[in-house]
Amino acid sequence: MTLRFWITSVCCLSAAMIACNQAERPAETARDVSAAREEAREDLYEARQDASETRREANLDAIETHAESRFDVAAERIEGEHEVAVQKCEALSGNAQDECKDLADRRRDAALELAEADRDASAL
Repeated sequence: MTLRFWITSVCCLSAAMIACNQAERPAETARDVSAAREEAREDLYEARQDASETRREANLDAIETHAESRFDVAAERIEGEHEVAVQKCEALSGNAQDECKDLADRRRDAALELAEADRDASAL
């Protein structure tokens, strides 16, 4: 049992001695440092490219969201104005009421088309 302990101890000590960190030659160190710098430069370049792309996509998303929000507000305003116009038409009768409502509908449709065109132009 003791012999096995000593043999194991000697083997472990030998392995530890072999695995000791030995200094590299200066040329190897210089080559490793140069390679590490180049890799760091490449990684930094890629990170900057990725960040730039992420910012560009975020800006495009923000522009699109802003345009969509402006359209939503405009559409609600247009629908509200249309409802008011239709209610005013109720004071009329017969053909005049129908013409008034048709005019209100046409104005609403034209205003919505303009708002949609503005949204689509802003989102580009």
